[in-house]
Amino acid sequence: MSQDETWTIGRLLNWTKDFLQERGAESPRLDAEVLLAHARGCKRIELYTAFEEEAPQELRDAFRELVRRRASGTPVAYLVKMREFYSLEFEVTPDVLIPRPETELIVVGVTDHAKATGRSAEPLTIVDVGTGSGVLAVCLTKHLKDARVTALDISPQALAVAKRNAARHGVADRIAFVESDLFAAAPSDARFDYVVSNPPYITTAEMAGLPNHVLNHEPRLALDGGADGTSVIERLLPQAAARLKPGGRLFMEISPMLADRVDALVRRTPGLEPEAMILDLERRPRIATARKTVEQA
Repeated sequence: MSQDETWTIGRLLNWTKDFLQERGAESPRLDAEVLLAHARGCKRIELYTAFEEEAPQELRDAFRELVRRRASGTPVAYLVKMREFYSLEFEVTPDVLIPRPETELIVVGVTDHAKATGRSAEPLTIVDVGTGSGVLAVCLTKHLKDARVTALDISPQALAVAKRNAARHGVADRIAFVESDLFAAAPSDARFDYVVSNPPYITTAEMAGLPNHVLNHEPRLALDGGADGTSVIERLLPQAAARLKPGGRLFMEISPMLADRVDALVRRTPGLEPEAMILDLERRPRIATARKTVEQA
């Protein structure tokens, strides 16, 4: 960005789009708009009425630094410290995985199932295993008004982010946050209507082939599922079975490539019976679901 030229908002966007495109960004125009809106302190849509405005030096300096970091691979969500999920804004930091749209299918699945089965006299109990930024715990608490949610995560830094997100959306009083490796530190007598989780499911071999903005910036702990991609899933399934109420449900995000293996693991887990996988927008199995069998309660 030359210092001796007049830079309007529109010109900044066009230059940055081309710059990021040359460096392999998947959505260069969107990245440019999000970063400039953040630097300017406005909503992205407001840029469209400001194309002809001259960008002051202070704004250009702040924007240039954001663009430099984006070009080096830092994800936009970490640069602006925010990501939208299920129509809500969530704080994200490098301590947590950036929420993906596919994970919203868990919110849809649980809320649809809860509403279809009707209300009980007792509040719904839900546990989010590996809560990360807290998107599942927060969204389920907001959309199921009688729910009481427990959010578990092995990372105290991730739990701190999740707590701030719960406070941001006014549901902190209905979520219990527990630092825990899966269910290890959860209250021993707690039983749940729903277990939800987005566990790590990328194989260790696949990790090396991930794009730079994922491999070198997002927490490996939330991505690496071991040699087969199921090391955490294999530990989670029997623990989930032990903590579900009879007839309770498990909703767990998986890689479509692991669908058959996960189905077999569920079938081998005493107390769990697999149900239909939820498909993503590309019609691939994305959310594994299972029911706690009553006879093995």
